[in-house]
Amino acid sequence: MIAAGLLAKKAVERGLAAKPWVKTSVAPGSRVVMDYYERAGLLPYLEALGYDLVGFGCTTCIGNSGPIDPALSAVADRLAALVSVLSGNRNFEGRINPDVRMNYLASPPLVIAYALAGTMDIDTSPRSPSAPTATGIRCSWPTADEVQRTIRESLRSEMFTAVYESVSEDDDRWNGLDVASGQRFGWDDTSTYHDDPRRRRALRRRRRALDRPRRHRVRVRIVSRLGDQRHDAARRPGRAGRELRTHPPIQPHRHGRTARAVHHRRQR
Repeated sequence: MIAAGLLAKKAVERGLAAKPWVKTSVAPGSRVVMDYYERAGLLPYLEALGYDLVGFGCTTCIGNSGPIDPALSAVADRLAALVSVLSGNRNFEGRINPDVRMNYLASPPLVIAYALAGTMDIDTSPRSPSAPTATGIRCSWPTADEVQRTIRESLRSEMFTAVYESVSEDDDRWNGLDVASGQRFGWDDTSTYHDDPRRRRALRRRRRALDRPRRHRVRVRIVSRLGDQRHDAARRPGRAGRELRTHPPIQPHRHGRTARAVHHRRQR
């Protein structure tokens, strides 16, 4: 993250800017990040490139960083393939945004670099042709010494202590959640998300036939974009469909626009 901030600083000083069609945002996993950005004087340069704070924690990876330009959605798949570059941990299709087909996981400074380039079709290595943007990114890249010096000058252990000693006291909505008491998890037989593993073991003991491969059945086969297979499975005959019709998910997850799941009969 420090390297990303330093790249932003040097890029702005060289007159570079993120391309206007690139959506930019910052969603650190820790609040401390913004503290050491401010202490290092890097926030103004990140904001100059459009990297404003949109939240903390799981944000971009689950599609909560906000909408993209409607003009981009209009040309998605027809004239161009929309791509995201993120320093997160989720990159399957449609996760960041339903219209974004490809998602690349990269280091924070590379996220800045691709925003400056505005395309994935760029090579910033020293052996690449000296295109102006590639040269500017390459010359703006911080050295290891610059990163280490900034870390030494900007990070303090007290910053982490100050943030996390009151982390459970700052959010009234979180503190107001109704939490069950007791030392054991309260399994809900109607849940479509969690099931008691002891119940599963008992079920396997009663159904020894499942131990034979020839008796196994394909429950769900994804044949297009990854998405929520619950809906189609619930409309099909069989155990999975009956289970989902009996206990429909209250708020099913959606990870893509065009997903289709097929429930197969027993494979011999």
